[in-house]
Amino acid sequence: MLTITRALYDRIVAHAREDHPDEACGIVAGPEGSGRPERFIPMLNAARSPTFYEFDSGDLLKLYRELDDNDEEPVVIYHSHTATEAYPSRTDVSYAGEPGAHYVLVSTADTDGAGPFQFRSFRIVDGGITEEDVRVVDAY
Repeated sequence: MLTITRALYDRIVAHAREDHPDEACGIVAGPEGSGRPERFIPMLNAARSPTFYEFDSGDLLKLYRELDDNDEEPVVIYHSHTATEAYPSRTDVSYAGEPGAHYVLVSTADTDGAGPFQFRSFRIVDGGITEEDVRVVDAY
């Protein structure tokens, strides 16, 4: 189960809304080994596409160095789908390289960026997709 604060949930949805009709993407980092998402890190979709997202390789390298320096890890890796449901595509699965992360998808399909939004979380390990419950809390 993904437990996430209302503030982080709202920031992810706001990022999806802002970048619509392109896919939004980013990470929520947390203390290494805690499984607790804490620090919201929106990223630029280098592909600038409504059907695909890609982290800029330079930005990603810088981010992972920063995470390492802060003893953090990516707890949530999120992106939006602008024309389909919030479910991992084959491409999403092929790029899922963090087996401990929660992969959050927000769908802005049929909303024109205005909502309501599908917000779903998945574990993706060795090509297998498992949906998990999302619990939104006021604070940890």
